[in-house]
Amino acid sequence: MSGAALHVVFDIAAWLAAAAAALWLTRVRRIQFPAQSFRLPYIAALLFGAGSGAYLFGSLNLWLSGLPGIARSIEGALAGGIVAIELYKQANGIAQRTGARFALPLAIGIALGRIGCYAAGLDDFTYGIPTALPWGHDFGDGIQRHPVQLYECAAMAIFAAWYVGMVMQRNSFVITNGFYLALAFYGLQRFVWEFLKPYAGLIGPLTLFHLLSFAIMLYAVVMLATAPPRAPDRDMLDDRRAA
Repeated sequence: MSGAALHVVFDIAAWLAAAAAALWLTRVRRIQFPAQSFRLPYIAALLFGAGSGAYLFGSLNLWLSGLPGIARSIEGALAGGIVAIELYKQANGIAQRTGARFALPLAIGIALGRIGCYAAGLDDFTYGIPTALPWGHDFGDGIQRHPVQLYECAAMAIFAAWYVGMVMQRNSFVITNGFYLALAFYGLQRFVWEFLKPYAGLIGPLTLFHLLSFAIMLYAVVMLATAPPRAPDRDMLDDRRAA
């Protein structure tokens, strides 16, 4: 199977795993997320924003790096989706935060999706700069490179494991604000890995995705800092009364 075909396989697996993670939390583990209503216009705005951001930032980074063509970016999709939903909520007078249940699906989806990027090889343009480290990988051009896709995969898998542990303890802050925690962690680890990629710098050594990572981190920090207090979950109150 070609690298491109493997990429598609892992993309599909990422979507399915993300959906399974969401169902597992809500249906199996009975985690009570803040009440949310995802109507068709909300979903349409999310898909349009994510799709536009994916191709806009992916292609722009490609062109800035001196390469022709059209490309996609998971970080671009994430940024585009955030902007689209915030604009949609503002236009419709929605003050409620709607990302809580997306934290684990996001982390798992990125972790699996990055394996597909790794399998796609040079054509995906997500590989790292040359390295002499023993785990360097030859993507087909005879050069040992940082497998930054796997670095990101491992980082998001670690976050997913931490998040599950906190949610199983019924940590109300993590349950309510997990999406912003996931964004902050994603932006931070992505900012670090960008130094190991052969992308063109925009401001000194900082690339387009450095700036986008910082913007995502800043958004997440602001949302966490302004998070409204949440009353303890009913099952936690019941446990305390029983004690």
